[in-house]
Amino acid sequence: MGSPEFAVPSLRALAEHHDVALVVSQPDKPAGRGGQLTAPAVKQAAQALGLPVIQPRSARTGELCEAMGASGAELAVVVAYGKILPPPVLEALPRGCINVHGSLLPHYRGAAPVQWAVIRGETETGVSIMQLDEGMDTGPVLLERRTAIGPDETAGELLARLAPIGAQALIEALAALAAGTARAIPQDHARATHALMLAKTDGVIDFAQPAAAVAARIRGVDPWPGAQAVLRGQPVKLFRARAVERQAGDRAPGTVLAIDGGGARVACADGDVVIAEIQAAGRKRLTLPQFALGRAIAVGDVLARQEPA
Repeated sequence: MGSPEFAVPSLRALAEHHDVALVVSQPDKPAGRGGQLTAPAVKQAAQALGLPVIQPRSARTGELCEAMGASGAELAVVVAYGKILPPPVLEALPRGCINVHGSLLPHYRGAAPVQWAVIRGETETGVSIMQLDEGMDTGPVLLERRTAIGPDETAGELLARLAPIGAQALIEALAALAAGTARAIPQDHARATHALMLAKTDGVIDFAQPAAAVAARIRGVDPWPGAQAVLRGQPVKLFRARAVERQAGDRAPGTVLAIDGGGARVACADGDVVIAEIQAAGRKRLTLPQFALGRAIAVGDVLARQEPA
């Protein structure tokens, strides 16, 4: 059970090592400027593998339970399915459901663990294989794999890197379950942190914040919703940020202090950030030197906070 690209390596690993009786994905949704109906990445991968797919609109109508029961499967694997599963679904198969979650539980339970780990400046994350229960990512952990977060790594890059790590961990956990050697370790709920689904407003950049926090947020909302600011009265998106030591002199937060081959140095509360790429509305993404060549940005300009509509 899964939908986005993050779940595809796990599906492919399952198909290679086990018999996959049924694939469950979310319904096709409009995508792109034309709003054309597009199949989720998991559905596309399942079709390429010749696996049966269903796309129930709800997990609560009975359709999903019936299909799972009729599949003959022993256990369900859930990877970024995007819907909360009710008890009848969790109990539909003899061995229940296990989940591939992109954090070191109990930290960052919820819909966007990878993004919030980057936004909050974590230096380490990983993948947890857990037994699903009725709570939000509260079940016991069967296995975890850790990895460092790169200092310049975006949420999108980290998601892509964690996906195959999760797939390998999943296969290891299933082998342990089959052998009877798996240990389900209860989570310490007192240490839990939460990672709510991102909203568009989470991409609004406030340069009056510390430089490290500004840089981390720009990386954490890449690719969605994107880091948003206003330049010369027009919205722009910002990419590839890193915090650097403060440059001396009078400066208001958001002021462009310098532009060179590495990007634009922008003043923050307690330091500066260097932003390597920028995108104006309706235009393609450019390096800061390219953007500056067209006189669209210059030293002394201010990147202002984009107030929510």
